[in-house]
Amino acid sequence: MIGARIGRSHITISGGVNRNGGRERYRARDADEAAWGRARRPKRSKLAVCARLREVVEEKLGERWSPQQISGWLGRTYADEPEMRVSHETIYLSLFVPTRGALRRELCAQLRSGRRTRLPRGGRAPQGQGRVREMLMISERPACAWP
Repeated sequence: MIGARIGRSHITISGGVNRNGGRERYRARDADEAAWGRARRPKRSKLAVCARLREVVEEKLGERWSPQQISGWLGRTYADEPEMRVSHETIYLSLFVPTRGALRRELCAQLRSGRRTRLPRGGRAPQGQGRVREMLMISERPACAWP
C-alpha cells in the first residue's frame, strides 16, 4: 500500500523496514541515520580491506596480467565469493593514486604500459600542434605596431 503510493515495489519497502528494526521497532529518524552511516565516504578500498584479495591481485600483476584480465578472472573463479571480486578501475586506482595505495608501487612496472601515471581517457594532452611558434605577446610588441 505504501509502496504503491510512492511508486516503489512493496519488496523495496519491506526490505528497508526489515533492515532498520522491523515493523515493531522501525523509526524513520533512526533509519535515516543508519543509511547515512552505511553510505559514509570515503570508504576504504576493497584491496586495502581484504588481504586475500590483495595477494591474488598482486600475484596476477606479477605475472603481467592486465587489470581487466584480473577482474574478469576473479569474477569467474570466485563467482560465489563477492568479497573476492574487484573492478579493474579499483586496481588502477590502487596503483596510481597514492592515497588509495593498497598495492605495492613497484607493481606499476609490471603493467604492460609500464607507466607510473594514467593517461586521460578522453584524449591526450596537446603535443604542440596548432600553436604559433615563437609567439610574441601583444604587450611585448613595439608601440609603432599599435593602430
